[in-house]
Amino acid sequence: MASGFLLTAAPFLPSQRNEMNGLLGHMRSSFHGKVGYKQSFLRRESNSPHGGRLLVASVLGRKVQKKETVVPDPDYRIPFVLLGLAGGLVYTDNLLSAAPVGLLGLLLLFQTTRVRFVFDDEALEVKVGEQLEESGENVFVGGKNRWKYSTFVNWELWWPSFPILVYFKETQTKPEGQVHFFPVIFNGKQLYDVMVERAGPSKTSGPK
Repeated sequence: MASGFLLTAAPFLPSQRNEMNGLLGHMRSSFHGKVGYKQSFLRRESNSPHGGRLLVASVLGRKVQKKETVVPDPDYRIPFVLLGLAGGLVYTDNLLSAAPVGLLGLLLLFQTTRVRFVFDDEALEVKVGEQLEESGENVFVGGKNRWKYSTFVNWELWWPSFPILVYFKETQTKPEGQVHFFPVIFNGKQLYDVMVERAGPSKTSGPK
């Protein structure tokens, strides 16, 4: 939608109306009967108790389109791989190694069902649940789990062909920069595409 501003002029007195009509008439004669305005328009509001107000709207010759909110789909591949690996370790009687791998798989499986990355027009925010509720403060560094794209220093997706971790560094949390790591429990292709669009390109190539 084009951005613009709305100027509401004070009600014109009769003499002012005549001056305006004369000015418009002069412009019509100068442009052979046509009045040209570059992406602007004049409209009179007839239901005004003061006999009508002149509303002037202008979009200043440019369009600013607000980006839609993007929420990448959940991806259960990493939890399933970890749970499968834990099952294999159990099968080979390697219970000591199977326990932490299985617990991590269960944790990521639970997080995949509830955690969402929400990319709105100006920031990335971590929300939870189908209703996209607030996730509260970051338990590690404090502050809200919402970071403006303009504060991103750099970011990477490891590894593009089978993304496991997403990393980014931002200066919103602290001026010297704060690093964040998240397991990729979302559709890696969708995540990469929206990160490139909103935060600029990374050094890695996109998921195949």
